[in-house]
Amino acid sequence: MVTSGSVLPVVGVLLSASAGSAFMQPMRMVAAPERAAPAVRASELPAYNPLEGAGAPLTVNNGGNVWVPQRARPRRNRKSDAMRRMVRETIVTPANFIYPLFIHEESYQQEIPSMPGCQRHSLEHMLKECEDAWRFGVRTFVLFPKVADNLKSNYADECYNPNGIVPRAVSMIKERFPDSIVCTDIALDPYSDQGHDGVVKDGKILNDETIMQLCKQAVCQARAGSDVVAPSDMMDGRVGAIRDALDSEGFTDTSILAYTAKYASAFYGPFRDALDSHPGFGDKKTYQQDPANGREALVEAALDAAEGADMLMVKPGMPYLDVIHRLKTETNLPISAYHVSGEYAMMKAAVERGWLDERAAVLETMTCFKRAGADIILTYYAKQAAQWLCEDGLF
Repeated sequence: MVTSGSVLPVVGVLLSASAGSAFMQPMRMVAAPERAAPAVRASELPAYNPLEGAGAPLTVNNGGNVWVPQRARPRRNRKSDAMRRMVRETIVTPANFIYPLFIHEESYQQEIPSMPGCQRHSLEHMLKECEDAWRFGVRTFVLFPKVADNLKSNYADECYNPNGIVPRAVSMIKERFPDSIVCTDIALDPYSDQGHDGVVKDGKILNDETIMQLCKQAVCQARAGSDVVAPSDMMDGRVGAIRDALDSEGFTDTSILAYTAKYASAFYGPFRDALDSHPGFGDKKTYQQDPANGREALVEAALDAAEGADMLMVKPGMPYLDVIHRLKTETNLPISAYHVSGEYAMMKAAVERGWLDERAAVLETMTCFKRAGADIILTYYAKQAAQWLCEDGLF
């Protein structure tokens, strides 16, 4: 009889082949002798561990709480608002913003349907908008004019009219806010009856003839008081030519913010609505950069820096954070990101549908620009973002 705890005998069969014959021989395994189990005191039993077998390196600490043994715990630097502020790597301030203002000759403000919250300002209202932004720490403005059709031409001669809308607007801002920084766009498209950034001949945008006009425009705006001229046309060699033109007229202190990496982007539509400056034919791909190219921006940056640019622009912003970062690592010049009209319009549309928290999304976007390497951020949210930063005490 086999008692509990015994090992049952097992009969095995061994097969072997020899000289074409086979034999079978039974094999017996002997049961182990019966042994009594030792007595175990309850106090000697290990404590019940609900984590045993969980498959993770978990244990219980001296306080009886779950513990993952580890020394490095990055969350310690995130444990409170005060701690997060203390170790914050990237800080955006209103001083980093450039506020773009659309202006026209009318005496009223005109809403821009594709850019909710933005307007074409009368010159008087432009000053009020500057004053509002100034209260929140925004000190830099860039002007974009809506030019009457009867003033437009292929050579865009209105762009250097000393009595034109931009020179008058610059003078007004500098008189009211002498400590402000006024930037002006150097490009022909607002003044062109072709809707392009350059002079057109036989369907082709002429490079050197365009630069001749851009130099006149830059000097005209500097005379009016522009602190920074920003050539956005992407003609080859225009930065050097503008620098020489400014210097030869005594404007050696006038800065150049070069649109170094301006891409032929699908995100400019609302801006063209605001200025009524859609291309009259074709597109702008023969002078603006191909969105597929990143290294090409380094070529443009090296040329602009050598030609005398003081700051470099990447446009658009969010889809090209990698380009911002590349330029930041390759040059010591300040980098500017343009948060363009299409990006602004998308955020506004999502906010209107309740899909985004506008305040949180905007401030996160501004931080992303700065983290990627942008020292300057040109955004239609400049005034609103500055107000939020003031309210949050984040600078």
